[in-house]
Amino acid sequence: MDGFFTFAAERILPTLDAGLWTSILMIVPASLLGVVIGVSVGAVRVYGPRPLARICDGYVSLFRGTPLVVQLYFWYFALPYVTIGGIALVLPPIWAAIVGFGLCSGAYQSEYIRGGLLSIKRGQLRAAQALGMTPFQTIRSIVMPQAFRRALPGCGNEIVYLIKYSSLASIITVSDLTGMGRSLAKSTFRNTEVFVVVGLYYLALVTLAAFVLRLVEKKLEIPGFESKKD
Repeated sequence: MDGFFTFAAERILPTLDAGLWTSILMIVPASLLGVVIGVSVGAVRVYGPRPLARICDGYVSLFRGTPLVVQLYFWYFALPYVTIGGIALVLPPIWAAIVGFGLCSGAYQSEYIRGGLLSIKRGQLRAAQALGMTPFQTIRSIVMPQAFRRALPGCGNEIVYLIKYSSLASIITVSDLTGMGRSLAKSTFRNTEVFVVVGLYYLALVTLAAFVLRLVEKKLEIPGFESKKD
């Protein structure tokens, strides 16, 4: 074990620390992009005009129905073959990962938001309209705050999944936690030690995210409507 701790202190931790920042710089914007897309698409699917709602349904079906690995391959390897005005669409690896993760996460988040919106009783909409509020004001000020609170546990789970899915970014050459760990394991042949520590890094990230999400849920709780604890 002494050899493990020395190897971990001298080689594994410095290497993975560099990959950790890359992972964070990828996970945070992808999570925010997923939430923004999820709220927008979820609202359009419930309250938007039918043609636009059908387009959003198609987006959700496409990104939920295809493997995330295939989506990442498309954004990094296939997109450069698409040209607009003779200009190829080339994304750096980390941006291809952020776009891929954000769009895929947004498709799943929209399902949670849609469920939250549908759970709001129609009587609230009619009451708001009776007070003179427009449909947009009703959705923004009355429906969406309640729906988001109800969807928050599901959206939080999706962010936790995203942290773990981010390890797939290494297949498109992003030097994240997994990518740096794989390079170190390949050069030292000490796979067991390296990937045990890589797993601990992801466990720490997920634990921290779950803690923050619980704080947010508690902060947004409505008095009298707190979720019941076992």
